[in-house]
Amino acid sequence: MSSPVACSPQSYLFVPGNRPERFSTALSSGADAVIVDLEDAVEPDGKDAARETVAAWVSRDHPVLVRINARGTRWFERDVRIAALNGVAGIVVPKAEGGRDVVDVVAAAKRRVPIFPLIETAQGMWSAMEIAKAPCVSRLMFGTLDFIAEMGTDDHGEALNYYRTQLALVSRVAGIDSPVDGVTPDIHDPDRLAADAQNGKRLGFGAKLCIHPKQVATVHACYAPSEHEIEWAQRVVASASRGETGVSMLDGKMIDRPVVLRAQRLLATASHRHG
Repeated sequence: MSSPVACSPQSYLFVPGNRPERFSTALSSGADAVIVDLEDAVEPDGKDAARETVAAWVSRDHPVLVRINARGTRWFERDVRIAALNGVAGIVVPKAEGGRDVVDVVAAAKRRVPIFPLIETAQGMWSAMEIAKAPCVSRLMFGTLDFIAEMGTDDHGEALNYYRTQLALVSRVAGIDSPVDGVTPDIHDPDRLAADAQNGKRLGFGAKLCIHPKQVATVHACYAPSEHEIEWAQRVVASASRGETGVSMLDGKMIDRPVVLRAQRLLATASHRHG
């Protein structure tokens, strides 16, 4: 019997690493994954204390991702050691610009911890394939706010869609999970949040970063499989189960393993949301 296909996270919620009173709230928000942030959310003079707080708190009982400070900063060498701790389910690497940024984190962790590189510079976008193929990379994240600052644009929506399609393409070619879209800064604008999430899904993204618990439900609603997608996935899985070889046909189209896996993930996600 084949092992069940796990659904990929669709929401990643940031929580400041210097606000331990918010950790439990983030964990109970319904977000698929929580990112404890040691970078942008923490002022320079509070980073050491925040790191110590997070290191003392992480546990297998409540696994979280941790966003460390970027390679080249004075906090990187100490931050990266947190990757070795039980309860750290993954490391978010900001301003990733090459495979070395990933390799150094994995080496410090001394274990195969999942890595989530943030693509938020022009160099990072240029090197996205190298980064995606680095060891332990789970999926790419698009740091839209920093990216638009570097590129000199003032719109994190349509103006960035070319780059979104590039990250979706790179992820598929590299054989990793679909990328994670950047945050929608205005937490009081659910219409903009929904439009952003739907735009990302249309371009091949599979998840979105959130900065407030109130954004999670909207992201889930937008990224949830549609009735049409569920019906398609059910037909694909049924067709594949009747096939005697690794390839079957449905409506005159070839159904190979990648297509079946996508269908299985859609059904797993639908079951998770409604289960």
